[in-house]
Amino acid sequence: MNPAGLTPVFAVAGVLVALAAAVLAVVRLRARRPIATPAQRATYEVLHTASLAGPPLRAGLTEATAAKAVRPLHALLGSLSVGLLNEDRVLAWEGPGDHHGGQVLKAATEARETGRPIDLWGAELECGTLDCLVRGGVVVPLTTDGPVGALVALTGAEPAPGLVRAAIETANWVSTQLALAELDASRDRLAQAQVRALRAQISPHFIYNALSAISSLVRTDPERARELILEFAEFTRYSFRAHGEFTTLAEELRSIDRYLLIERARFGERLQVRLQVAPEVLPVAVPFLCLQPLVENAVRHGLADKPGVGTISITAQDAGAECLISIEDDGVGMEPSQLAHHTGPNGDEPAGDHVGLGNVDDRLRSVFGDDFGLVVETAPGAGTKVIMRVPKFHPGVRAASGRVS
Repeated sequence: MNPAGLTPVFAVAGVLVALAAAVLAVVRLRARRPIATPAQRATYEVLHTASLAGPPLRAGLTEATAAKAVRPLHALLGSLSVGLLNEDRVLAWEGPGDHHGGQVLKAATEARETGRPIDLWGAELECGTLDCLVRGGVVVPLTTDGPVGALVALTGAEPAPGLVRAAIETANWVSTQLALAELDASRDRLAQAQVRALRAQISPHFIYNALSAISSLVRTDPERARELILEFAEFTRYSFRAHGEFTTLAEELRSIDRYLLIERARFGERLQVRLQVAPEVLPVAVPFLCLQPLVENAVRHGLADKPGVGTISITAQDAGAECLISIEDDGVGMEPSQLAHHTGPNGDEPAGDHVGLGNVDDRLRSVFGDDFGLVVETAPGAGTKVIMRVPKFHPGVRAASGRVS
């Protein structure tokens, strides 16, 4: 047997042992290195717990939202129990001591009236329950534009300054979420009011013109008149639907197609339409009635006064994270300085004569931000082009599901 022949074997074994030792050393080194410091872990826990209470509070202070928010708030404060109250009752409670509701409500009324936290201790929380653990607490008012409720934290001892401070800061955070909820509700009401304003502006003159065009065909071309009546019915049903702040680009273009079909019955061959739409942007969510007013503006104020044939070009392009939409006419145009006069200071139209570009611009900015307002290019005799950018995806923006029935 040749001992020299074993040398490679021992060499390989030595290498493997060295590698195993190196791996073990690395593992031990990593084991000694903490994933996060205690301060980082504590910060994460607080932020994560707050994130659980935030969404329900952003929907306002109701019994349902309070029930979802009170548990993470209880964990956030670490007190014996936590309650959320509105102006007249306890909405939700987490932990023992809910039989102190009457005493807490009385203290909450005082806190709302004074705008200051109320400490509870001793006789203020006396009860006939022998095994009651509650001994003290703090009640902090919740405010937005005014008092809307209170946050209560109860404890098994006299409320310590740390608990009082934590309850105040938590109540301030809850109040901020409720204020944001009111802003969201105000934005929704504004959007609904703006849509109602557009409907009021669109309907009178368009209904009159549409019915006039249809009536002129009743005797000469009854089949054509019947087709236009059906298209007119579909157009009005879509325009006056009762639900959904947003719709899809496909639905908005379908409504525009009906509108232009009816207008061509009035203008005949004088009105030409060019449509170029990328299929991938059809599902994109857009504000309801954001395109139709721009097309109507092009017809009424761009082409109606133009002699001969006029053309409206509608394009919708895929621009990466955005959809780029343009409405262009080769009509009479206007001085750019006159544009503010046409849209009015708040998107209102002078004497109800123009469909509000400003209305659409305000709605786009309120939903997507100031970077997404309308861009208008116009000059006398050069027509008008209105450009709109819409994000393909945006938080809180979702088209109403299903078509109007």
